[in-house]
Amino acid sequence: MENGKPTGPKQKWWSRPARPEPSSPPGLDGTAPVPGAAVSDGGTAGAPVDDRPEYPLPPPAPTARHEPVDGGSPSVPAAPSTEAARTAPQPPGGSPAEGERSPWPTPDDPRSEGPAAGASSPAGLRGEGTAPAARPHPGQDGEPAAAAGPASGGAPPLYEPPPLYEPPPLYEPDEHPAPPYADPGPWAPAPSVQHSAGAGGAPPHHPAGGGLPGPAPAPLPGPPPQAAPPAEQWRQYDPWGASGAPLIRTGEPPRRKSRRGTAFAGGLLFALLAGVLGGGVGAYLERNGGITTVELPQAGPENTDRAPGSVAGIAASSLPGVVTLHVSGGGEQGTGTGFVLDAQGHILTNNHVVSPAGSSGDISVTFSGGETARATLVGKDSGYDLAVVKVRGVSGLRPLPLGNSDNVRVGDPVVAIGAPFDLQNTVTAGIISAKERPITAGGEKGDGSDISYVDALQTDAPINPGNSGGPLVDSKARVIGINSAIRAADGGSGPDSGSGQAGSIGLGFAIPINQGKRVAEELINTGQATHPVIGVSLDMQYSGDGARVGEKGKDGAPSVTAGGPAAEAGIRPGDVITEVDGQRVHNGEELIVKIRAHRPGDRLELTVLRGGGEQTRVVTLGSQTGS
Repeated sequence: MENGKPTGPKQKWWSRPARPEPSSPPGLDGTAPVPGAAVSDGGTAGAPVDDRPEYPLPPPAPTARHEPVDGGSPSVPAAPSTEAARTAPQPPGGSPAEGERSPWPTPDDPRSEGPAAGASSPAGLRGEGTAPAARPHPGQDGEPAAAAGPASGGAPPLYEPPPLYEPPPLYEPDEHPAPPYADPGPWAPAPSVQHSAGAGGAPPHHPAGGGLPGPAPAPLPGPPPQAAPPAEQWRQYDPWGASGAPLIRTGEPPRRKSRRGTAFAGGLLFALLAGVLGGGVGAYLERNGGITTVELPQAGPENTDRAPGSVAGIAASSLPGVVTLHVSGGGEQGTGTGFVLDAQGHILTNNHVVSPAGSSGDISVTFSGGETARATLVGKDSGYDLAVVKVRGVSGLRPLPLGNSDNVRVGDPVVAIGAPFDLQNTVTAGIISAKERPITAGGEKGDGSDISYVDALQTDAPINPGNSGGPLVDSKARVIGINSAIRAADGGSGPDSGSGQAGSIGLGFAIPINQGKRVAEELINTGQATHPVIGVSLDMQYSGDGARVGEKGKDGAPSVTAGGPAAEAGIRPGDVITEVDGQRVHNGEELIVKIRAHRPGDRLELTVLRGGGEQTRVVTLGSQTGS
């Protein structure tokens, strides 16, 4: 045997071990079974088959021995009868509920395969180290029930101890049991809840009839208890051991958490925060150009003097002599420009600038430095569109030098100075686009008295409303013209585009300074200007090439004034004048412009077409007082 178990072949898991069948019931043939007798299968005769796992059981307590009364031999009380066993008290806790399986055996329970109740030793004694013979339960498998009573040949015992109870196995034997102290295999079923055993591992001892428990039976012989196995990683898994024992890991210390994951998470969080912070700082720097105060590079102080021939040099020398005029009177008001002629305070400007003031209006002059002064009208002439005003009590005046318009050539650089839209001291630059451009301006009165005829200088320097009367200077800051008119996009040709407040399109016109000088001198000296004339009335409706002398003059008067310059030169009504000093004229307005470009008394050579032939006539210009 090994560990108190048979060493023969192991029983199959699908069959339970058969009950040993004795050759004859004990007590019938008068022989007693010999404890420890050998049987043919290698086991012990009458010993119950143990199909539980190979675990050592503690030896039972020694059975109390009873001395016979009256000096008789010791005897063992007889076991109770089958009927007494049926009426034995139930295990603690009462009867099991329906559907439950009680761990306590009953006579009808097939698990009751231990020694039958009432079986006793033939000799009437149960010595130490002997095991009860295995007998079938009474009434099972055809066995007759044992009669209750004492054993044959002996006196009735005074006390019969209860039979030993061995709990039947709850599970079928495992074909592949787990070795001792090994981890449970995947085939091992989980154990059910077991009632804890008493001290020493022996089951509780209950007497028949509900009395107090008797002395514990004598321990069965067997191998000595083995020492507890050494502690391993897990404790022994015992499905039949005491319930409620937790599994505890004892051999291995708890592992530390890996720091690699924590370091990786920390690095990832740091990278995320650094990216967000870096993006915010970058956006701030991109929008604001830096964290500190922005300081842009700048050039240091330099010499501010400019070349006299540059636009800046011309403007610097000319601006102190340019003024802005504000005129009001008669329900009208206007703004224009003028420039200083002399130290006495005479200022030259356009007639259409001061015309709103009339004879009693107000004229205010503002100098380039911001000083203002009142001005009075000296004289004006609508035919030339020129006027002179004078300021008094002003010192430090800086008159502009006058140039010679006859010396101007197309392409010469020029600078225009004025107050367009009341923006004083405005400087624009350009060139001379054309010379001797005949233009007419005015005519608002309808009788022709306010029409001005100008043999003008054309420039592309921007000229806008408010520039009228301002100087047009050359590269030496000398006045060569008086800005007077512009050609607007709407077709107007008045002094300030004729109508409305149209802007410059690069077509500006200026009165030549040679004509302006003569008229200004006459206005300052006499208050009136004289116009050169030839003494004829022109047919302004003539559509041919040239200027045709009319048949009748105004109000039926003769078209050729008797005794006048034309009459003395031999010009007749109907003649067509085609050239003046070799310059072609295409209509009556151009002839007037060419004549007024000269002084009275000048001699002109006219080409006349008469009767299909050309004739040359020399005319000495006469004089007529303007208005």
